[in-house]
Amino acid sequence: MPAYNKADLERRMHGAVESLKGDLGGLRTGRANTSLLDPVTVEVYGSHMPLNQLATVTVPEPRLISVQVWDKSNVTPVDKAIRSAGLGLNPIVDGQTLRLPIPDLTEERRKELAKLAGQYAEKAKIAVRNVRRDGNDALKADEKKGEISEDERKRFETEVQKLTDGTIADIDAAAAAKEKEILGK
Repeated sequence: MPAYNKADLERRMHGAVESLKGDLGGLRTGRANTSLLDPVTVEVYGSHMPLNQLATVTVPEPRLISVQVWDKSNVTPVDKAIRSAGLGLNPIVDGQTLRLPIPDLTEERRKELAKLAGQYAEKAKIAVRNVRRDGNDALKADEKKGEISEDERKRFETEVQKLTDGTIADIDAAAAAKEKEILGK
């Protein structure tokens, strides 16, 4: 059984891109988006639960997020969790509904967020390069075991490099789109 598995490498590289998209989705751009609250966990019933398991999150207006808490007893913990999540949001409690006005981003904050997007992209690229290294190591092992010839190894390494280049292009595109969105250009 050869150690090299192209499908596995593709899956792992695709996973790095998806992870990046999730990270980028959590960055605030000045426009309301339900994914802003994805990282928020609320301490209720003696454990930490994701906000979306306790409430309905909607965007009724471009600059407002509405959080409809299902259980009245969870309104205060949800309010506390959103305030302490470091998102810069201050909920307005109205019965079982929390309204979150999205403040304008300062130029300084926009630059910080753009820089953070770049850091996320770099982290994803490192993950992709690690997958490439694993793939190339597997090819060398297969050649050493005599399962593939040197020519086949070189051809597969070119394939792995093409896959890597394509994935890194996807990462760059996602990061550039997010930076453009953050900087409002």
